[in-house]
Amino acid sequence: MTQKSATPFSGRHIAAIMIAFFGTVIAVNMLMAMLATGTFGGTVVDNSYVASQKFNGWLGEARAQKTLGWQEQIGLNGDRRIDLMLASERGPLQGASATATARHPLGRAPERTFGFTEIRPGQYRAATPLPAGRWIVHFNIKADGREMRLIEDLQ
Repeated sequence: MTQKSATPFSGRHIAAIMIAFFGTVIAVNMLMAMLATGTFGGTVVDNSYVASQKFNGWLGEARAQKTLGWQEQIGLNGDRRIDLMLASERGPLQGASATATARHPLGRAPERTFGFTEIRPGQYRAATPLPAGRWIVHFNIKADGREMRLIEDLQ
């Protein structure tokens, strides 16, 4: 009986294994980096230092807004128009002026602006429908010489 001799494990074998291993790691890292930078929508604020200087002012505005006692309900109707219901301690908030800006979370679609008309006391409806998808909607509501700002995530 003749036996075949096994090929000895050499430096070429270890070099091939190391090249395959590190080549796979580098290829996966490059793919993940390309996917991450390709889907990045941009910055939240242009200058974080300036934003940090304004932060306490924003907190003060939020506290003042809570003291208004206004309550809101926001949703989409069957036509994908934004419905906004506003109430105060005295009942429906009538005669308010409301506008909204919808932004796509990743910045892939252009911003959309909406005006609202009062269809019933305290109920306001956007003039145009919101396109399908996820949107971050910034509301600016003014009534009785006061102002309220809201941010709502709508799909």
